[in-house]
Amino acid sequence: LHSFPTRRSSDLRKGKKVTIISGFQHTPETLTKLAKTLKAHCGSGGTVKDNTIEIQGEHGPKLVTLLLDKGYRAKRSGG
Repeated sequence: LHSFPTRRSSDLRKGKKVTIISGFQHTPETLTKLAKTLKAHCGSGGTVKDNTIEIQGEHGPKLVTLLLDKGYRAKRSGG
């Protein structure tokens, strides 16, 4: 069974854009593995913070597609 994350729009972190993915109900270890997969797919850095995944850059559509392919119910929210 998968949790159902939703995606928020890009925010600024220290002047740089990041894509924030939230809504997970996974263990920290599972989130770390998923973050590694998402970062590799985007060719970008990122981190896991407070039960969310932050990916450097604007990768919204790409990440939503990847999460849907992995069986998550994902949607883009915000602007």
